[in-house]
Amino acid sequence: MTSPKALMRSDIDAEHTDLKSAKRVLGLEVDGLRALAEGLDGSFIEALDVLQGLTGHVVVAGMGKSGHVARKIAATMASTGTPALFVHPAEASHGDLGMIKGGDAIIALSNSGETAEMADLVAYAKRFDIPLIAITGDAGSALAEAANVALILPPCAEACPMGLTPTTSSTVMLALGDAIAVALLEREGFPPDKFHIFHPGGRLGRKLLKVSDIMHVDDALPLVKGEAPMSDALVVMTEKSKGCVGIVDDDGLLQGVITDGDLRRHMSPDLLARQSADVMTRGAQTIRPDALASEAVRLMNSRAITNLFVVVDSRPIGIIHIHDCLRAGVA
Repeated sequence: MTSPKALMRSDIDAEHTDLKSAKRVLGLEVDGLRALAEGLDGSFIEALDVLQGLTGHVVVAGMGKSGHVARKIAATMASTGTPALFVHPAEASHGDLGMIKGGDAIIALSNSGETAEMADLVAYAKRFDIPLIAITGDAGSALAEAANVALILPPCAEACPMGLTPTTSSTVMLALGDAIAVALLEREGFPPDKFHIFHPGGRLGRKLLKVSDIMHVDDALPLVKGEAPMSDALVVMTEKSKGCVGIVDDDGLLQGVITDGDLRRHMSPDLLARQSADVMTRGAQTIRPDALASEAVRLMNSRAITNLFVVVDSRPIGIIHIHDCLRAGVA
C-alpha cells in the first residue's frame, strides 16, 4: 500500500497535466488582477468618498458566487473599522430590505449587472435615496446605469475550460473589495488597538496584545529605594518572584535594576550591608505600557533579559516577564 508520504513527491514532472491546469488557472487570475490594478480610476475614489461619509452601514449584496464574495467583503470591512453587513438580494425582497435605512450605502456585486434578484434592492435604493455602488463587469448593464458609482471590472477570461464558471471574475471582485476596505482603513487611520478590539481571539488577538494587558502592577512590583540595604532588596526580590528588583529615588523615578547577574558580579562578604544603589545596573531597559507585547518579547530577546519595567515618565507602573508573554501566546 502506498504511504501518504510517497504520494507527496517533490519530483513530479513539472509538465504534469494537473500542474499545467493549476498554473493556467493562476496565470489567468493574476492577469485579471493586474488588469484591475491598471484600470483603477477616479470612480474608485468616488466610491471611497461615498463610503467614508456614512453615518450608517455599508450593505454588501450579491447572488451566487458574487454573494459569497459579498459576505467576505462585508466581513473584511467590519473588521477594519467600516461597519458593514451582508444582505441576500432574494431575502431582501421578502423583508430584509428593512435592514437598510437612511445613512447606509449599498455595494451591489454582479458580474453581468443583470442579476434579476437585484431588482428590488436597486429600486429600494433609488426610492429612498440610498447611495448605490455597483461592482460589475458590464458598464452598460442595468446595475451600472442605476448606480451612483459604478466600478467596472476589466474584461478577463474565466479559468474554467468552458469559460463559464466564475473564477477569474470572482477573484478580481474579491480583490477589489479588499482594496476598498484597506483604502478606507488608511483614510480613517484605523489603529492597531481598535483592530485588537475587533479581533480578541486567535492569533491576531495575541499578536495585538499590549504590554498593559499582561503586566504586573501595584503590590506585585519589586521596588526599593536606592539607599535601602541589599538585605532589603533581596527580601523584596524573593517575595515578588520576578528575578529582579527595581531601584527608585525619593520621587519614585526608576534609577536602575538589580538582577541575579548583578548579585553574582558583586558577591562579597559585605554584599548584604551595601546600599542597593551601589549594586544596581543603571539605565535599566524599559518599555511603554501601550507598546505591543510582541515588541516586549523582541526587546527582551535582543538584550538577553527576562524582565522589563513598564514606565511612564521614568516612573515604574508595572513589570512584564518573558513568561507572561509566552503564557499569553505572544512569541
